[in-house]
Amino acid sequence: MDTKFSVAIHILILIARSEKPMSSEQLAQSAGTNASYVRKIAALLKKASIIESRRGVGGFALRVPEQQLSLYAIYCAVNEKSGAQLFDIHQNPNDRCVVGRHIQPVLAAEFATVEQALNDALQQKTLADCILEIQEREKDYESSRIK
Repeated sequence: MDTKFSVAIHILILIARSEKPMSSEQLAQSAGTNASYVRKIAALLKKASIIESRRGVGGFALRVPEQQLSLYAIYCAVNEKSGAQLFDIHQNPNDRCVVGRHIQPVLAAEFATVEQALNDALQQKTLADCILEIQEREKDYESSRIK
């Protein structure tokens, strides 16, 4: 599994919370990756109309309010498909084997159930929810440092 989804959420939170435009280099530094990877993810988010580039001043801006931007929409944008697909099923099981004859439909049904639950959960959580959780964790972190 790659990291596009988590890096996309990371940079979107930074974009949403920043008072001034942030460059791909700044976003990459926070995410612990390189600027070219951030630009690749930003291109996918821009293609999905989630962000826009700011000409002249540089950096990015959200096109969708953080309260309306579901994690599902972000996932679909960076994976360029609809819905989460967590598992692949091997394609050439042996039909002469009792397991091989039936494994694909058995796994397809189970995997579909799990993937639908994930999609439902991602649709319920927004970028604003993630931002709020980070703010709460930062308050806890700061109060523990004061003691």
